[in-house]
Amino acid sequence: MKIAVMGAGAVGCYYGAMLARAGHEVVLIGRPQHVEAIERDGLRLQAQQFDERIDPSQLTASVDPAAASGAQLVLFCVKSPDTESAGAAIGPHLAADTLVLTLQNGVDNAERLRGVIAQEVAAAVVYVATEMAGPGHVLHHGRGELVIEPSTRSDALARTFAAAAIPTEVSANVRGALWAKLILNCAYNVLSAISQLPYGRLVASAGVRASIRDIVAECTAVAQADGVSLPPDLELAVRRIAETMPGQYSSTAQDVARGKPSEIDHLNGFVVKRGEALGVATPANRLLHTLVKLIEDKASGAI
Repeated sequence: MKIAVMGAGAVGCYYGAMLARAGHEVVLIGRPQHVEAIERDGLRLQAQQFDERIDPSQLTASVDPAAASGAQLVLFCVKSPDTESAGAAIGPHLAADTLVLTLQNGVDNAERLRGVIAQEVAAAVVYVATEMAGPGHVLHHGRGELVIEPSTRSDALARTFAAAAIPTEVSANVRGALWAKLILNCAYNVLSAISQLPYGRLVASAGVRASIRDIVAECTAVAQADGVSLPPDLELAVRRIAETMPGQYSSTAQDVARGKPSEIDHLNGFVVKRGEALGVATPANRLLHTLVKLIEDKASGAI
């Protein structure tokens, strides 16, 4: 299968590399510094069980969305604020029967993407701890499973991913799974960003577990008011993040450390907006959203 990865950051590079190792034709569409390194040296995947360089003959890279032409599957991995613009850029180059799978934070990306491209779009929930350790070098800290929305090819995709050592579940309640992932991100991302601590050290600090409980309670109240069916094991899932990814810094923490805009408007900010619309108070999430926006504005020189 030819597979294109639109937005080849840490998540996109990890899944692209795993699929390339399984024999698929993969093209990564990303930023110039990563593309240049991959074209020159291949992509280094430093995983927990192996450290391997994926040769350019197995995996190619480009800055041009047109490189996705001929792809049967697109892994759509851009940051949430870029969903519409990236969709508009890649859509004209895709065949009518290309399936686009969104591997993004937030709960409404698939719906937003359907508004700008004609191809079939399916949502996926991603549970993986990765970071770009340098140009053309992805570091895998743990996990890697996907929960995907039913589509015309979901069962076949699940088998394809499983054969590439990517555990995959097809779920009829992807909305609930997306909200559960959103709640996990709201609980951990900002606290990791402000403290610049990985999850394991973060939860060992005084007051953090209680703060996480407050954040989760607000998010859960908003989800329930919105008619979302959350998984019954959410409390366990919240605890497991720190247990299974103790060395991971949140994506928000990585963005803040690099002085880049984060996805905070689509995480805690989204919960605040839905809470306002539904009449649910979200003071903890509002404060966290405000703090990250202040950090971003200071870094950009806006204040």
